[in-house]
Amino acid sequence: MAHPRMYDDADALLVRLRALCEALPGTVEKESWGRPTFRAPTKIYAVYGSGTDRPTALLFKPDDDERPALLEDDRFFSPPYFGPAGWLALDLHDDADWDEIAELVTSSYLQVAPPTLARELDPARLPGAQR
Repeated sequence: MAHPRMYDDADALLVRLRALCEALPGTVEKESWGRPTFRAPTKIYAVYGSGTDRPTALLFKPDDDERPALLEDDRFFSPPYFGPAGWLALDLHDDADWDEIAELVTSSYLQVAPPTLARELDPARLPGAQR
């Protein structure tokens, strides 16, 4: 049984997230569980939406050494299904820090991207790079 679509392609937050993800080499967007997932190219590194109660959350896989600090920040939460595997989520909104979101997405991407794709990444996009 297919999951019903739980997002709108015109959602401004999704449009912004999609642009961040599409800028990462080899990214493929695929709808799964009724949500847009972003893959490099087959492994998921970001998901838009965490159930009906948090439809605009970004799900991502943080670096193991960053996870404890992120969990101390009330903006981050452990999402259903993905949380036990170490994933975290952040509710997106118009006033979100999109530089921070770009770093979180890029860090998650680097955990699953094949080395050939990771090497194509612009060094300025790497987490911790000077902007």
